[in-house]
Amino acid sequence: MPRSAVLFPLLLLLLPPLASSLGLLGAGGRRPECSPCRPERCPEPARCPAPGIPARDECGCCARCLGAEGASCGGRAGARCGPELVCASRAAGVAPEGTGLCVCAQRGAVCGSDGRSYPSVCALRLRARHAPRGQPGHLHKVRDGPCEFAPVVIIPPRSVHNVTGAQVYLLCEVRAVPPPVVTWRKVTQSPEGTQVLEDLPGGHVNIAVQVRGGPSDHEATAWILINPLRKEDEGVYQCHSANAVGEAQSHSKVTVSHLSPDEAPRFPALGDRM
Repeated sequence: MPRSAVLFPLLLLLLPPLASSLGLLGAGGRRPECSPCRPERCPEPARCPAPGIPARDECGCCARCLGAEGASCGGRAGARCGPELVCASRAAGVAPEGTGLCVCAQRGAVCGSDGRSYPSVCALRLRARHAPRGQPGHLHKVRDGPCEFAPVVIIPPRSVHNVTGAQVYLLCEVRAVPPPVVTWRKVTQSPEGTQVLEDLPGGHVNIAVQVRGGPSDHEATAWILINPLRKEDEGVYQCHSANAVGEAQSHSKVTVSHLSPDEAPRFPALGDRM
């Protein structure tokens, strides 16, 4: 008997279990382990609370909600995450054992075609899912990293009034991408009456300037300290910020009253406290 005549019946016997172990779909695109779909037996369909993702179950029959980025997953309820999301375990003690959070498999902020920054590409695609389709320039990723924008002064310096000999400081917070260069300037007038901007601290031994990143992402904070305050320090001070996209500035006024030696506060000497 030819060998092919023996192998063909054997292959027919092996096909059903092989298809089941591989999870191949049966007739009609359904898994073999799925029973016939009866929508009337499905749980009462409910709208997915935002930002839940509507989907079908593994058998393609009943409606269900998949977790969006930041939603709970796993645990006894077996909640699942949406497309391109993975269920990451939480720190011990924060949530019951076996539960986690849906996080984007691709980490990092991205810039969308709408000019907005998104914490992840998953957040952008979720937004695109609800955006009008079929229009030119449909929402998509432009590049990795946040979108660039010109500096914006979020906390401007406040005007102050103090006396000579005192210590005063001005604060300015700016947000921008890429990070801005922040400088302090004093606004004065020349003898001809034109405006002059003097970069600080310059030659002023009683003025110090400090700039650092923060307190939040894409922000910078700048201080100027005047100590001791002198009558000639009176004037308008400008917080100026600039990056490759643009620039911004904000002004504050320092008013100084002269304090005579007789009006100066007297602090007791160490021996007076004994």
